[in-house]
Amino acid sequence: MTDTTSGTTFTEDGIAESEIALPRVRRRMAPIVPAQNVVGRALVSVIAIMTFLSCLTLGAVSLVRDTASVWESQISREATIQIRPEEGLDMEAALESASLVARGFPGITSARIVDRAATTRLLEPWLGSGLNIDELPVPRLIIVTINEDYPPNFARLREAIVSQVPQASLDDHRTWVDRLVTMARTTVAIGMAALALMLAATVLSVVFATRGAMAGNGHIIEVLHFVGAEGRFIARQFRRHFLVTGMKGAAAGGIGAVLVFLIVSFWSARNLATPEADQATALFGNFAIGLSGYGGVALIVVLIGMLTAATSHLTVVAYLSDIESRQSDAG
Repeated sequence: MTDTTSGTTFTEDGIAESEIALPRVRRRMAPIVPAQNVVGRALVSVIAIMTFLSCLTLGAVSLVRDTASVWESQISREATIQIRPEEGLDMEAALESASLVARGFPGITSARIVDRAATTRLLEPWLGSGLNIDELPVPRLIIVTINEDYPPNFARLREAIVSQVPQASLDDHRTWVDRLVTMARTTVAIGMAALALMLAATVLSVVFATRGAMAGNGHIIEVLHFVGAEGRFIARQFRRHFLVTGMKGAAAGGIGAVLVFLIVSFWSARNLATPEADQATALFGNFAIGLSGYGGVALIVVLIGMLTAATSHLTVVAYLSDIESRQSDAG
């Protein structure tokens, strides 16, 4: 029934309909930081590019380090006897004589003569095919394998070889090993410095993006702060947003770098028979960074995601501290 004086409608039990509790409609709260905005999309692209370059740098450094280690190991296990051609020299007899001296010397496990066909293949990239090495003053080589546990006395070995074949010379590759180690260490240091600069650029990009997001939502942050919201709560909202943003960009960049490594490795494996691929493989291996390299890529992805979240958190805390200092100065 209805009360004519007040216009209130009552139920049969005498309870006013206005007193009946209506079901509460839960409204979805909008996040403090917009999930998708221009700053967020741009930041994802920047982080993806930085992560891609960082992963490529790490992979290149890993490749150079592993290849240099293989070179150093191979060079330290071998020495080379070179015999220069001269008028009236029986090259084949000189090669046999020098190899016999090397085989019988303590600390030498084997001595292998580089035959004519192998010598011709070594010269093909520079002089072309169809060479007749007898018509060219080309030195001949003997590859000597060294016992790594008990290396020989190279000075005495050199004297013994030269006494039998005066046209021969021994190269123990120690100069090349020292240069190789220095070059590898320098390359690794440069690569790590470039990686550090890229990470620093990523941090600065996150700082600017965080400040841009706070500038667009500054009034919300200040209202939340003044009504009693803790700084940790506000910073957590930004940290969560930028963690997701950073992981998206880092994952995209890391996947792109892995695809590049896989494509280059596949190309290298498919073109092993060509002279260009043979030279590239001799210099850089098979372009495979191995499990440690892929583990480093995953580590960089996680590191950049966490770095993005931590940077945004510290930036928000500094912003809130600045608000509090201005409020205390005004008071």
